Amino acid sequence: MVKQQTQSRDEALDRVFAALSDATRRRLVHALAEGEKTVGELAEPFAMSLVAVSKHLKVLEAAGIVQRRVDGRKHYCTLAPESLAGALDWIAIYRNFWNLRLEALGALIEVETGTKGKSK
Repeated sequence: MVKQQTQSRDEALDRVFAALSDATRRRLVHALAEGEKTVGELAEPFAMSLVAVSKHLKVLEAAGIVQRRVDGRKHYCTLAPESLAGALDWIAIYRNFWNLRLEALGALIEVETGTKGKSK
């Protein structure tokens, strides 16, 4: 049971990072941070077809980052920021890890160079 949950979380995290690995998709996420937009509105700044933009949006949807609703012939997209929570948690672990290591390195350099407590 726990193994399944861990595997499921890992797969979701893989989908999020894979979706965000593309610059076009990151730009789409950035645009959606401003609020709901139609696929046409999202496609405007890109030198690509609506079909190509829609394919990028489908990758973001599969990762749970974007939600789409259809009203007649218009497709509206919104950001689902809660899907990024797992990625943020994962990043926070490593941010803390590196902050601790860098603080230790800074302290060691101060001891080695005798600059602890001295100002320039």
